[in-house]
Amino acid sequence: MNVSETVEITGHLIDTGILSRVLDDIREYGGDWVIDRFDVGHDAPDLSHARITVSAPDDESLQRMLMRLQTRGVNQVHPGEIETADCEQDGVFPDFFYSTTNLETRVRLDGRWVRVDNPEMDCGLVVDDAGATVRVFTVPMADVKAGMKVVTGASGIKVDAPALTKAEGSFGFMESDVSSEKPQAVLVRQVAEGMRGAKAEGKKVLWVGGPGVVHTGAARAMVALVDAGYVDILFAGNALATHDIESALFGTSLGIDLAQGRGVEHGHEHHIRALNTIRKAGSIKDAVEQDVLTGGIMHALVTHGKEYVLVGSVRDDGPLPDVYTDVIEGQRAMRGKLEGVGFCLMVATMLHSVATGNILPASIPLVCVDINPATVTKLADRGSSQARGIVTDVGLFLEQLASELVDGYVTVRS
Repeated sequence: MNVSETVEITGHLIDTGILSRVLDDIREYGGDWVIDRFDVGHDAPDLSHARITVSAPDDESLQRMLMRLQTRGVNQVHPGEIETADCEQDGVFPDFFYSTTNLETRVRLDGRWVRVDNPEMDCGLVVDDAGATVRVFTVPMADVKAGMKVVTGASGIKVDAPALTKAEGSFGFMESDVSSEKPQAVLVRQVAEGMRGAKAEGKKVLWVGGPGVVHTGAARAMVALVDAGYVDILFAGNALATHDIESALFGTSLGIDLAQGRGVEHGHEHHIRALNTIRKAGSIKDAVEQDVLTGGIMHALVTHGKEYVLVGSVRDDGPLPDVYTDVIEGQRAMRGKLEGVGFCLMVATMLHSVATGNILPASIPLVCVDINPATVTKLADRGSSQARGIVTDVGLFLEQLASELVDGYVTVRS
């Protein structure tokens, strides 16, 4: 006998195609559906609402399906109360744990709704009722400890999915996940408006960058943006910082003269010599304070007291002394910098963009810029539904963004 549950979803269900994706998900999980009610919005700004009875062969399959549907913003009509199980060993969730989304989430506990702290996808939900105030928060698998009370199943949980249209907010212009054939000036202007809006609200702008920022000659533009206060936090790897420092010390990036666009004699050594210089100084900050490092992106960040988290990979040379070589520690450091972030811009990096998208709440506007369409589509494929992509040359984009945001900035191509 099948088991069933009634669910509902509200939003722009037709024009965004979300309803068809919900029905596909039900089939993918071996279930069936009956649409009990469908109220279609009359005008473009109006939201639609659907109530659907979903069924599955057994309760475990149904619970898995309900968790999947919540990534689309689908909630149970009668969610009941959450169920929990004690974690039995460090680093292992209980069986049938609730796998989180990055949407704003509430859980029903003892007859009242409790908002979940720090929404993040692919984590577990931990209930802390030891103090006077009950807390519910997301915990990644690596950080769960024996004895923690972890939510299991999909009962007692509701999510709130953002429903943006082109009439709402500064990102409505990007109706598709990837914008490649739209006026560049318009895209840049609206990204700039999003950054201004975040700063006006007292929130931080998070950048996620790859070495292409330096290779394309856009470091000058990014320095101007740091100086103007539009870069509060930088997430990157060893490469961006190393090649930025190489550029500041030797005028090259991976041995290529950035002014002439050609290789220089012994230029292949420059990046490793730059690494050695910083390691000798002790850290990037120490190198700035010792006047060893006098220019570039990292110099600007240190000078203005901005934050950065550099997380390395197996292919890194050196690495710089500031780089986290333990990726789990690096993830923890990145999570620790998210408080107060109101806007995120990702430029020229696939791995760090996906990593950051995994830990960001869906409520934070997110734009990814890369010359490779696969990079900007992968974020949405991984579950960052708020991600929007711009396919373009990062160097040109950052030059134009600086000219839009920084008074008196003149692009090198003007």
